[in-house]
Amino acid sequence: MSIGAYSVRTPVISWLVVVIMVFGGIFGFQKMGKLEDPAFTIKMAKIITQYPGASAQEVHDEVTYHLEDAIQKLPQLKRLKMSVSRPGLSDITIEFKDEYGAADLPNVFDELRRKITDVRPKLPPGAQAPIVIDDFGDVYGVYLMLTGDGYSWRDLYDVADDIKRQLVLVKGVRKVSIDGEQQEVVYLDMSRSRLAELGIDPATIAGVLGSQNSVVDAGNVRVGDDYLRIKPTGEFDSVQEIGDVLISSQERSLVRLKDIATITRAYEAVPVKMYYQNGQRALSVGISMAQGENVVEVGKRLNQRIADLQSLIPVGMSLEAVYDQPAEVDKSVGGFIVSVGQAVAIVIAVLLLFMGLRTGLIIGSVLLITVAGTLLLMYLFGIELQRISLGALVIALGMLVDNAIVVAEGMQVRMQSGVKALEAATEAVGKTIWALLGGTAIGILAFSAIGLSPDNTGEFAGSLFYVILISLSLSWITAVSTTPLLCALLLKPGGPEQDLDPYDGKMFQAYRAVVAFAVDHRRFTLVLVAGLFVLGVVGFGNVKSGFFPASSTPLFFVDIYEPEGSDIRRTRDDTLKIANFLREQPGVQQTTTVIGGAHQRFTLVYDAREPTPVYSQIIVRTDDPSQVQELQQLVAEKIRSEAPWIDPIVKSLRIGPGRDAKIEARFSGPDATVLRQLSEQAEAIMRDDAEAVDIRNDWRSPVKLVTPIFNEQVGRQLGISREDLGDAMKYAFDGLPAGSYRDGNRVLPLKMRATESERVDVDAMRDVQIWSAVLGQTVPASAVISGYRTDWENALLRGRNRIQTIIASCNPSGELATPLFDRIRPQIEAIELPAGYSVSWGGEYEDNANAQQGLGRSLPVGILLMILTSIVLFGKLRQPLIIWLTVPLAIVGISAGLLATNGAFDFMSMLGALSLIGLLIKNAIVLIEEIDQQIAEGKNSYEAILDSAVSRARPVVLAAGTTILGLIPLLSDVFFVNMSVTIMAGLGFASVLTLTVVPTLYAVFFGIRKEKNGS
Repeated sequence: MSIGAYSVRTPVISWLVVVIMVFGGIFGFQKMGKLEDPAFTIKMAKIITQYPGASAQEVHDEVTYHLEDAIQKLPQLKRLKMSVSRPGLSDITIEFKDEYGAADLPNVFDELRRKITDVRPKLPPGAQAPIVIDDFGDVYGVYLMLTGDGYSWRDLYDVADDIKRQLVLVKGVRKVSIDGEQQEVVYLDMSRSRLAELGIDPATIAGVLGSQNSVVDAGNVRVGDDYLRIKPTGEFDSVQEIGDVLISSQERSLVRLKDIATITRAYEAVPVKMYYQNGQRALSVGISMAQGENVVEVGKRLNQRIADLQSLIPVGMSLEAVYDQPAEVDKSVGGFIVSVGQAVAIVIAVLLLFMGLRTGLIIGSVLLITVAGTLLLMYLFGIELQRISLGALVIALGMLVDNAIVVAEGMQVRMQSGVKALEAATEAVGKTIWALLGGTAIGILAFSAIGLSPDNTGEFAGSLFYVILISLSLSWITAVSTTPLLCALLLKPGGPEQDLDPYDGKMFQAYRAVVAFAVDHRRFTLVLVAGLFVLGVVGFGNVKSGFFPASSTPLFFVDIYEPEGSDIRRTRDDTLKIANFLREQPGVQQTTTVIGGAHQRFTLVYDAREPTPVYSQIIVRTDDPSQVQELQQLVAEKIRSEAPWIDPIVKSLRIGPGRDAKIEARFSGPDATVLRQLSEQAEAIMRDDAEAVDIRNDWRSPVKLVTPIFNEQVGRQLGISREDLGDAMKYAFDGLPAGSYRDGNRVLPLKMRATESERVDVDAMRDVQIWSAVLGQTVPASAVISGYRTDWENALLRGRNRIQTIIASCNPSGELATPLFDRIRPQIEAIELPAGYSVSWGGEYEDNANAQQGLGRSLPVGILLMILTSIVLFGKLRQPLIIWLTVPLAIVGISAGLLATNGAFDFMSMLGALSLIGLLIKNAIVLIEEIDQQIAEGKNSYEAILDSAVSRARPVVLAAGTTILGLIPLLSDVFFVNMSVTIMAGLGFASVLTLTVVPTLYAVFFGIRKEKNGS
């Protein structure tokens, strides 16, 4: 007994399966995780190492080199993505191999830490312990700013910390992070001349302060039966008490510190990182969700908890959202649900129109049951609802009815001829079950390349394959089980008087005539099709290419780079002016500014820049996405005309992986000077092209360096070392560490420095006082400095895979990078490179190549499996060969569709093209299987070709039509529009051609002609 017959004969089991799928789907939809974008693992880590006082070259040679040497031994390492050596700082970003997933990374991080620990003895004195940052990829989907006009930074932090302690307890919240806290410092401002008069060495003051406020273990003493802890007095209970410390002068007299120093508690004079929200200083509060959570539900709980916490927030402070992922997800999921609903309605309307009311309702019901079952299995397998999986559902909708259409039409035709439902189910399912299974398997395998791709883009879009796998598998199961059940219930059997030819209509007869003409004039048909194919290939050469589109979220970024070496306070002032200008523009809701580093990662694809005083970023939120482009042009022109020293990058929020510069030329080699020269040549080529903008290199410009020339001979005579000179200079301008002050849960550094009048005058450098141990008094710096000079040094050195690398980059003024890249690539590759130097390409070219390489590794497996499936299905070679010859015809429609809509063949279009393979093969299988069966039943071969084409025309046209029309809702989505056009146009043209070319090729391959009766 066939599955169809069993379903009709035993309806209780079939209805039980239907009930489980429907109610399970409703339950799964309510409970399953919901995200904006699919989760993919950022397989990277950072190693940060401080080396105060070292130049960028010294950091590179003495710190970065040894760390890279140790990291290189890590077997899980894919590449040293970027090493940045700055004065006093080594910043290394590493990337792990694609095969390591989220579950493997904790062990990988542990091994990385062991490698770093092993190399610590090789680091130079003065280098601090390397810090491994393994939460580099954490996403803070709820990104808030706490502001308070008139409140201090400490006030803001205290409130933010109270909020953090409460929000971290909300179910579904994994971590709450506060950023932008300003370091409090106790400054001791002391006149250099006053210290010189008293003969006091600043090092003596630092020693006294360091010991005075340290925790002292004085032990315990037994007193009777008690064992008491001993704690001497002397700790500072307030900043004012620091002034009571007694310091010994050269005359052995004691002076109180407050008599020679002005003691103040303040914030670090040179901040490291600052946030501003709409021009007010702020702290950022990032909230990340636990994996697999329904972020919409977590967002509701967070909103409720924040509302309850309003009593903790003082009047005048406000907590404002910069990015609210739960709200964005709720909106996007809601929008997609509408799209799914529209697609379902379109598909059902088409079915009702062309299949009749009863048959249309049957297939529409099967479609809804299949979608419900898909949602249930997605929930059980932990596949969240997000941009890709919801898009896959819409893409699958048209394909989900293909199998049901074939079975329903088969039963409808038989039952109209008077066949009983049970017998009709047995015949309809029995004749098509394996062909439908083979076609379904090939349709699934067509998407396997993305599911099996190890690349980041493959991981990002991987849920597309798994949703297609689940939904199409269920569509075959429901087609051979649920469809016969509903047909038996709703279709009325006909009688002998209704035993008419169901394909006697004018449309069917017209199509039969077209097929007969194509078969009879096969040479003309094949030449015409070959010509169309050539035109399609030629046209495809004119189709634009791309990678991933920008987001439709009404956000954009303004990245600001001041000249290298600029003070962070200048960066702050310039950035706040630009942010203020933006807020004055109509349509701008808010600006969120960070100075000195990047925002917390609030979306998965946010590309965080490394911290530097010369960098800032403004997040601009607008009322509507349509305003973004105009505002971007406006602010770019504003900066260009009024702040030409600023190097800006104005960019949109991305969807999917990518980077700031779409075109990158990477020069690698041993000498920094030569690399700069090569980069300058490449940048000149870019500037010569009118469409190139944002031209820069990532080493930035060299910076000035003040170089006092130390007279070592005099220094030794006076007992003054180079280190003494450095400490004196640091004391005179920045401030010298002098212990710490413990204040509850805070530890404030103590810093000694010269008075403000002495700090601001760089000419006073000669008068800086240095303690001479030989003379027992201070001497001016001019005694041990023979002169001064101003040098130039690299502010940063970058490396890639342990080789010094500089990147010259640019962006196209338009949307697409490929035309510009194609123009400048040969010119840059023509630059003469010295021995030992090389050039390679990054940017969108590399991202696309990596994505295609990932697909290339998995695509042959999928293609091979599809070929084997088609061969196994027929057990012959000629039928699969006919099928595969029709596949390339899709390029005719793809080229026409993308050229007509001015679309780009991007990564998602590539997936659409791959899916076309499965769709076209599935249609061809159904047609050829019918021809084979009719010939096997003894029908004349020529008539069998024509009759089979006519009998399969409606299923093929409806399958293609429902798929094409079901994609209409995705045309308004910037992420899926090019993919939708690719599938709609490709499938439309190819289906029409398939219905004529497959019968023609069958006749050619089997030598069938009108006057002959056999093959």
